[in-house]
Amino acid sequence: MTASALDPGTALLVVDLQRATTSLPSAHDMDGVIANAVRLAGAFRQRDLPVVLVSADLNRPPAGRTELGGNRPPIPEAALALVPQLDPQPADLRVVKSGWGAFAGTDLAGTLTRLGVTQVVIAGVATTFGVESTARQAYDLGFTVTVVVDAVTDPRAEAHEQSVARVFPVLGETATTEEVLALLPIRA
Repeated sequence: MTASALDPGTALLVVDLQRATTSLPSAHDMDGVIANAVRLAGAFRQRDLPVVLVSADLNRPPAGRTELGGNRPPIPEAALALVPQLDPQPADLRVVKSGWGAFAGTDLAGTLTRLGVTQVVIAGVATTFGVESTARQAYDLGFTVTVVVDAVTDPRAEAHEQSVARVFPVLGETATTEEVLALLPIRA
C-alpha cells in the first residue's frame, strides 16, 4: 500500500542512524537508506515540519535479563553519534532512548502533541527493532504512522520483509521516499 496522504501536522522520525548501528551488516544498502533519510530530513526542514533525530544510548540498555546477556564492552561515544550526513540542525528535536522504541521512557509523545503533530513518518534502523517498536508505540498513542520502506533496513532480509508486508500495513501505511516527498505540501 502506498501512503494516501500526509497530515498538515506530520513529523519525521529518524531512528538510530548512528555510527555504531549503521556499520553493522544489513539486508539493504546502508548508504542508500542513509541517503533517503537525509533527503526526507531536508524536505521536512524546508517545509518547517518537525524532524526528530532519535538515537539509542547503547551503553544504557533497559533493565532485565536477556538470553544474549549484557557482558559486552562499552561502545565508544564516537560510535553513538549520529551519522554526519544527517547534518543535525538547531531546530531538529533530539531524543535519546534506552529501549527499542522512541516513545517509551521519553517525552516524545508529549512534545509532538504540543507541536500539533498527528502523523509520524519513520525512517532508520533496524526495521524489526527500533523502527517497528517506534511504529507500534506511535500507533498505540494515536498517531497516524507511515514507514518509508526504502529508508529502513534490517540485518536480515526476511525479517525486514515480514515487517513491511505484515506488520506495518496493520499499524499504518508504507511508502517510498519518492512517494512521501510527492505528498509533502509545497511551501508557499
